[in-house]
Amino acid sequence: MDLKLDALLLRAADYGENDRMVTLLSADRGKISAAMKGVRKAGAKLRFASQPFCFAEYVFAEKGGRYTVTQASLHEGFYDLRTQVEAYYAASCVTEVCDLFSMENMAAGPLLVCAVGALEEMERCPEKPNPVLVKFMAEAVMLAGYPLSAGDCPVCGKKLAGRRYFDLATGAFNCSDCAVGVPASESTYYAIREALSAIDTRPQPQKDVAADDGGRATGTGNEADSGAGKADGYLRALRLLRAYISYHTEAPLPALTQYISL
Repeated sequence: MDLKLDALLLRAADYGENDRMVTLLSADRGKISAAMKGVRKAGAKLRFASQPFCFAEYVFAEKGGRYTVTQASLHEGFYDLRTQVEAYYAASCVTEVCDLFSMENMAAGPLLVCAVGALEEMERCPEKPNPVLVKFMAEAVMLAGYPLSAGDCPVCGKKLAGRRYFDLATGAFNCSDCAVGVPASESTYYAIREALSAIDTRPQPQKDVAADDGGRATGTGNEADSGAGKADGYLRALRLLRAYISYHTEAPLPALTQYISL
């Protein structure tokens, strides 16, 4: 009996003369690996379904515990993300993180929705993927079970001001008096807080990111609010999230590292 799954292509590897092995993320089965025969031939019917970031309904035949894609119906190809360098690497970061945080035969519906939503946002505004990527990564780490918060200092309870510190063990920002964790700039803090306030659904109850303003990342009247300050904050936030993920998983995250260096 054929298996049908809506799935996002995470990675693909050539093998043989014309074939590819693909790794896909599905809601019900998590990661699934499958062969795609003949898709590297010019004019191959399923060539589109073996391209980066393809989101489609895939039909699989199973034999001996191995899957082969026999049909596919495109939902969204995200072609524009493959035509611009910055957008391509940002989208690659999304699939890289999905690959890291998903497993075979484990439901991954929220992660799939999060990833496809991020790719859709990036395609609408490919020249400014940083805030979208920060939001995606913040949600992805929480879906993976790693807490992330940007509220008052969890050690002493004071409101954060000036220099902050980020605790890689707990995923929380701390004040300069407590100084738990690695130094984090104000712009980094506000980029993370903005991402958290934009996430509608979380895997577990989170502390309100800012009780005084309903969780919105409002301005502070300094460089963190300027265009350059916000852009720098997003980039710093990506570095911090990379360090946070690597701290807990030891994953090198090459796509994210390459994206940050662009």
